[in-house]
Amino acid sequence: MTGSRVLALGHYQPARVLTNDELAASVDTSDEWIRSRVGIRTRHIAAPDETVADMAEVAAAKALANSGLAPSDIDLVLVATCTAVDRSPNTAARVAARLGLPSPAVMDINVVCSGFTHALATADHTIRAGSATKALVIGADKFTDVVDWTDRSSCVLVGDGAGAAIVVASDAQEPQIGPVVWGSVPEMGRAVLIEGAPSRFSQEGQAVYRWTTTQLPAIAKRVCERAGVRPDELAAVVLHQANLRIIEPLARKLGAVNAVIAQDVVVSGNTSAASIPLALSKMVERGEIPSGAPVLLFGFGGNLSYAGQVIRCP
Repeated sequence: MTGSRVLALGHYQPARVLTNDELAASVDTSDEWIRSRVGIRTRHIAAPDETVADMAEVAAAKALANSGLAPSDIDLVLVATCTAVDRSPNTAARVAARLGLPSPAVMDINVVCSGFTHALATADHTIRAGSATKALVIGADKFTDVVDWTDRSSCVLVGDGAGAAIVVASDAQEPQIGPVVWGSVPEMGRAVLIEGAPSRFSQEGQAVYRWTTTQLPAIAKRVCERAGVRPDELAAVVLHQANLRIIEPLARKLGAVNAVIAQDVVVSGNTSAASIPLALSKMVERGEIPSGAPVLLFGFGGNLSYAGQVIRCP
């Protein structure tokens, strides 16, 4: 068995930017109300004909280009999404075809907002087991397709986008992806819903807030312990970008006093499975994290699922 590491990253966001003031023109809200409750200023909105696969393809192409690998090198494609409309071919197969990957295994993974960290762990396990050597792991969601634009409690939260990582085998001397800590709270699964026909997103905001701010810090500390890294040694913390009022207390309770805390939610909104790779890719592109430095990734949300691991920055 071998280890795995993140070799390269890429991201994509639609060109259309929706501000709080624009939202306030259509629903009973305001820029001050939104900022004070969730910390969001803007979000990116996909065009009506822009699909989850379209966004995933662009982010994946950038990650592949940044990695220096050829399309033929990739033998596994995992796409974390909960908003893909089509069932078959799945989003992973569509991306593989568009990028010219010859014969990868292709799977979509739906764990809603913690989908990317679940997919990253799955890629790591697959590589460690010797069933793959180079994986493309993508988080992509078009949450604006499933939101009720007349509901001010939910429409202010969401945005669209995609982020991708190239994961490759590594030996013990190379920076690796640490052990995953994952699980769920099934009895609270209905606190976050995307259901019905047409599908619509809703959540019990206060229940989610209480659970995340009280229960997740201890779980995030356990992720660091499994990786053999103290919270004060982390160079960056990239939590699911759900709400700035969740991110800030969680990071504070974790004790990551020397870390850069991802706050992409301010300009991107909640992009579900895309939020962690999107934020991480931007931070790496801006040079905010040294190569090889430890970074905590921690996803949480729908199903009341969570998954986290410490990786080394590419």
